[in-house]
Amino acid sequence: MIVKGSKINDRYQIIKTLGEGGMANVYLAHDTILDRNVAVKVLRGDLANDEKFVRRFQREALSASSLSHPNIVEMYDVGEDDGQYYIVMEYVDGKTLKQVLKSRGKLSITEVVDIMLQLTDGMAHAHDAYIIHRDIKPQNIMILSNGMIKITDFGVAASLNSTQLTQTNSVMGTVHYLPPEQAQGKGSTIKSDIYSMGIMMYELLTGLVPYKGDNAVEIALKHLKEPLPSVRKSNPSIPQSIENIIIRATAKNPKNRYTDAREMHEDLKTALDDSRKDEKKYVYKYAEGEIDEKKLESTTATIKEATKEKPKEEVKKVVKKKKEVEIDEDDDDDDKKGGKKTLIIFLGIFTALVLVTTIVATVFFEKSSKITNKVIPDVSGMSIVDATNALIDTGFDVATEYKYTSSDTIEKDKVIKTSPEIGTKRKTGTEVILYVSSGEGTYVMEDFTGQNYLEVKGKIEAGCQCNVVVETEKVDEKKKVDEEEVLRTVPEAGKSSKLGAQITIVIPEVEYKYPDFTSGYTVSKIDDYAKKHDLKVEYKEVEDASKPEGTIIKQSRAAGSVVTPGATIVITITTQPEIIDHEETTEDTTDETQTDNTGE
Repeated sequence: MIVKGSKINDRYQIIKTLGEGGMANVYLAHDTILDRNVAVKVLRGDLANDEKFVRRFQREALSASSLSHPNIVEMYDVGEDDGQYYIVMEYVDGKTLKQVLKSRGKLSITEVVDIMLQLTDGMAHAHDAYIIHRDIKPQNIMILSNGMIKITDFGVAASLNSTQLTQTNSVMGTVHYLPPEQAQGKGSTIKSDIYSMGIMMYELLTGLVPYKGDNAVEIALKHLKEPLPSVRKSNPSIPQSIENIIIRATAKNPKNRYTDAREMHEDLKTALDDSRKDEKKYVYKYAEGEIDEKKLESTTATIKEATKEKPKEEVKKVVKKKKEVEIDEDDDDDDKKGGKKTLIIFLGIFTALVLVTTIVATVFFEKSSKITNKVIPDVSGMSIVDATNALIDTGFDVATEYKYTSSDTIEKDKVIKTSPEIGTKRKTGTEVILYVSSGEGTYVMEDFTGQNYLEVKGKIEAGCQCNVVVETEKVDEKKKVDEEEVLRTVPEAGKSSKLGAQITIVIPEVEYKYPDFTSGYTVSKIDDYAKKHDLKVEYKEVEDASKPEGTIIKQSRAAGSVVTPGATIVITITTQPEIIDHEETTEDTTDETQTDNTGE
C-alpha cells in the first residue's frame, strides 16, 4: 500500500485508495504537472519481483495505449519508480454497473440497450486493434451521471498478434461470465468477449446472473452444459428481439454467435424498432453443446487447484505431476515402438514451435522497445496551421478533418483541445484530432416535458454539444408517471444556454409503497401485486373460527413502507379450525368401556 500524500515519479500525489485487485492496487492521485486528478494502477509489491507478472503488467500498458475511444478509459502514462511499476489512467468519477445493480436491482430495457450500444461500440474499437478484454463484467464497466459508460481494467487483455504462452490454456476472467471455450481451456477470441457481453446484458435486465453454484467448477460446468434461462420468462415485457440478441451472443458454440462486436452493435440499434415487434425466437444454425471432455477434465482440475489457494510452488508440482501421469497413460496405450516414434515426432514439432515462438516474441518486444513515447504539446489557442506544424514537429500525425465546437474563451478558428488530450504521452506517429473553436453560441431549450429522456438526451447533445446530466427526483406512484419521461430541464423550456454548457434532465424515480393487504385484498390480488413489483411472497396460515377462511389478517412489511424489488413479504391468512364430532367420540368411548368390563 502507498501512503496518502506520497508521490510517484515525483509527479502523481496519492489522494486515496480506490480499490485493491489481485494483481494491482488503484489510487486516486493528483497530477501536479497538468493539475488534474488521475487514477494510478500500481503493481502489488509482492508481485513486483515476479518477472512473469511484470511482463503481463507491461503488456497491459502496451495494449491499452493504442486505444482511444469515448467509451474506453484512456491511459495517460506508464513507467517505473523505485521498483514500483505503474500505469496512469483517466479518472472516472462514477459508479460501476455492479454498484448500480446492487442499489436498483435491475435496469429498464431502454437503459440496457443504451449501455450495450456504448459497450459494443467500445469493444469493436478494441477488437479492431486486436485486443481482447477477457474480463467483461459489470464490475469493470463504469457509468457516469450523464449515462456515458467507460470500459475499465484491460488487466487481462491480450493482443491477438502477440504470443501469450502463459495465458492461452488458462481460465481467465470471472466465472459468472466465463465463455464455454475458456471453461474448456481453449483460450479466448473476440467471440469470447461477445459471450461475456451477452451474459452481462442478461444480468442488467434481470438483476441476476444466469448460472449459480456452490463453487467455481459447478458454475463453469453450467456455462458448458445448461441452456441459458429465458429473460422473457423472468420479465414477459422484454421484447423477443432483445432476448434474441442475448440468445445469439451467449451461444455455447462460437459459430452461432455474432461475428464481431460491431455486428452485435448493429443488431442492438434496431432492437426496439416497430418493425421487429413480431420477431420470432432466434434458432441456432449450428449444433450446440459440443464438449471436449479431455480439456474439460484438465480445466476442472485447474479450477479446483486454484480455488484451494495453494502456494505457487505446490500448484506447479500438482500441474507437473498431472502432466507426467497423462504422458504415462498415453504410453501404455501404444506399443513401445510406435510410442517412441510418436514421441520423437511430437518433440520435433514442439521444438519447432518453441523456436518460432521465441523468434516472434523477440521481434515483437524489440519492435515494442523501439517505440518512442512523447508528450502531446499544448497547442490550445494556436491557429490550425501553427498547431499542425507543432504536432508534426513533435512526431505526431494530424487528422485532415477538424472538429468544430463552440467556446466562450477561445477565439474563433483557434484550437481548443486535441484528442488524445494535451499533455498525455503517445507513440510517435499517433494521429491527433484538432478541436477548433466555432465561436460563442447559444442553444434555446425546447419543452421536453413528458418525452422519453434518452431521446431528449440525444436531441440536446446533437443540437448544442452540451454536457447532459440526468438526475432523478422521487415521485409518488399516485402521480402515474413513466420512469423514463422528462419532468423538467435545467435551464427550463424557453431559456437559452451557451453551447457546450451543462444541461440537466430531471426524470422521476417512482417510489412505490405497500398497500394495506388486510383491507379487501385476496391471495390472488397479492400474487398479482408481487409479480408486478418483483416481490417474493410467503404465506403463513393461522386458525381463526371468527373470520372467513382466506382472510388476510397480517403482513410483515407495514402499509406505506417503500417497496424494494426482490424483497420477501410474509402474509398471514386464516384457516378454519378442524371440527371434532363429540357424539361420535362419546359412542366410541362407551363401546370401549363396555368391552373392557366384560373382558371381551
